[in-house]
Amino acid sequence: MTAPIASGNLFILAAPSGAGKSSLIRALLERHSNDSMQVSVSCTTRAPRPGEVDGVHYHFLSEAEFKAKIENNEFYEWAHVFGNYYGTSRVYIEQTLAQGIDVFLDIDWQGARQVREANPQTQSIFIVPPSLEALEQRLRARGQDSEEVIASRMAKAQAEMSHYHEFNYLLVNDKFEQTLAQLEHIVFAQRLKVGLQQVRHAAKIKDLLANDG
Repeated sequence: MTAPIASGNLFILAAPSGAGKSSLIRALLERHSNDSMQVSVSCTTRAPRPGEVDGVHYHFLSEAEFKAKIENNEFYEWAHVFGNYYGTSRVYIEQTLAQGIDVFLDIDWQGARQVREANPQTQSIFIVPPSLEALEQRLRARGQDSEEVIASRMAKAQAEMSHYHEFNYLLVNDKFEQTLAQLEHIVFAQRLKVGLQQVRHAAKIKDLLANDG
């Protein structure tokens, strides 16, 4: 039996640290606070930090639970980082999309490759800063990192940005409100594609094409 076309859209947003990705996602969700879109909550085996809530910040799993989900192919993508597992739940996303809710994945280019392989309909967006100088200024403005960490982040940023061509869309985050509007346009243009519209408005289209004669 063929699975029905999901009525929600899956979007990947990737960017080097400091490019403004998290701020853009947060602003977009605040602008559309009608439950029509949300950020995917990742699974992890690391312990919750103070203030973190299960199901809100992460789905906290034991290592045995996580490995069982790997065996059952329940992740779009997963990785083992610094002794802990992190992954994007396939089941959670597919259930959310089936409700007509758009889902945003905040992952890197490597995770994006895995997700696109599992779900080719995924739309991917890469966000870059207007210049390396601007990126360095943003990292310094945080006031959280040492010179060594900033240098490491800058080197990693260039390595990440070299994969921009693997994505469907490229946004240069120079003026925040302008970039936010561009992101919003991408989301709404995707919602209006024929395949999705014919699912949402199946009854209406049937009525419009009915032969009364």
